[in-house]
Amino acid sequence: ARCIAISCQSSLREMLMPGVLAVSSPLVIGFLFGSHCLTGMLVGSICSGYLLGVQMSNTGGAWDNAKKWIEAGGFSLNGQVQGKGTDCHKAAVCGDTVGDPFKDTSGPALNILIKLM
Repeated sequence: ARCIAISCQSSLREMLMPGVLAVSSPLVIGFLFGSHCLTGMLVGSICSGYLLGVQMSNTGGAWDNAKKWIEAGGFSLNGQVQGKGTDCHKAAVCGDTVGDPFKDTSGPALNILIKLM
């Protein structure tokens, strides 16, 4: 329980600045540069954030599915089925290591950032 409390406190402390930045950026841009600049910033942030979130979620899922496909024996290279323990499987495990945070954290986090703005 103590380690969970330490992790939660640390993660909340680390997310304070990004949250403040997401909320304060539109205010600062709007007051300093006017409504046209604010509109451009919000449209650009929403469009790029949406596309990046969708891309990261789909990419993470694709890497996960590729690993499962190789483990099921669905991939063959030069006539040989590539299953668990092969170099192809090792590469797929590396891709899945990157893909899990993509689909589980980064993509949904960008959706929350869009809502904050």
